[in-house]
Amino acid sequence: MISVGVIGATGYAGSELMRLLVNHPQVEKIVAASQSYNGEAFSAIYPNFYKIYDTPLVGADIPALVKEVDLLFLSLPHNVSSQYLSHAHLEECVVIDLGADFRLQNVEVYEKWYNTTHPNPALVKEAVYGLCELYREELKGANLIANPGCYTTTSILTAWPLLMEGLIEEESIVIDAKSGVSGAGRGEKLTSLYSECNESIKAYGVTTHRHTPEIEEYLSLAASKGRRRDGITLSFTPHLIPMNRGILVSLYAKLKRGVTFERVESAYQKWYQDEKFIRLLPPGILPETRWVKGTNFCDINYVVDGRTNTLIAFGALDNLVKGAAGQAVQNMNIRFNFPETSGLEALGAFPI
Repeated sequence: MISVGVIGATGYAGSELMRLLVNHPQVEKIVAASQSYNGEAFSAIYPNFYKIYDTPLVGADIPALVKEVDLLFLSLPHNVSSQYLSHAHLEECVVIDLGADFRLQNVEVYEKWYNTTHPNPALVKEAVYGLCELYREELKGANLIANPGCYTTTSILTAWPLLMEGLIEEESIVIDAKSGVSGAGRGEKLTSLYSECNESIKAYGVTTHRHTPEIEEYLSLAASKGRRRDGITLSFTPHLIPMNRGILVSLYAKLKRGVTFERVESAYQKWYQDEKFIRLLPPGILPETRWVKGTNFCDINYVVDGRTNTLIAFGALDNLVKGAAGQAVQNMNIRFNFPETSGLEALGAFPI
């Protein structure tokens, strides 16, 4: 049994963490923290927690919380966690950061895409990328885990076997991604208002989205079989869809000469057939966001277009669960040697 803290508990990802943690069989104590709502009952912010977790929120004090808990989740905007986190804190407890500050190993790339100066570049080298299915062994001993985001998780998992097995032309990759509105966070934004996004779909962050270099970095590792090098440059375009939750990625790439559907199938089976949270769907059944809503599953399938020699692969997940809080809990389970599915077994409700 462990005690955990959640800084940023009142955001969408933070509240989803709370929902998963209150029912987790190995979590005996939760400390929810928020600078904006310090002192208010958590259930007053999220009434679905009434009589489940009514405890008042505490201040977002990292030095104090690392002394109180075994694991601290940080669900904060970029360039915040790294300002206040130190190596000494990591000696006190394990930290899982849901923000972007420790995901990219190349600090210069981070500073370019996030248009800022990294406050703590020395700590970047201590972080392990928390994409559970790919870095499980490294996570077991990590005290700083960089939890991936929703677009990156879907994109990397969908593409990884194809690059590890050398089946597609690296320069041909195009990723078209669509996300529900909760991906923009809980803060008030004009573009997230109901009347602004309902009955509409739009592209945004075209050629500039901050998840692009993260996808490129880890897919380059796949293409080079784990050796760090400058590698893949791809086209990534996100879209906003008028729904609350969900990510759907459509990946297009040219197959290398002689690659068949059977080789593609074999690659996905090799990498994912034993994974609890990756579901390779039957032929002809393509992923849909409604089947993964509220779950920690990532559904994947693919089609080979023989006419154009193009592979079209699809991945779907819930951006707040496998794309954020669920993956963070999965990382917790791996790090503390709990059953990896613990607290994450629930199926999604349907219809919803």
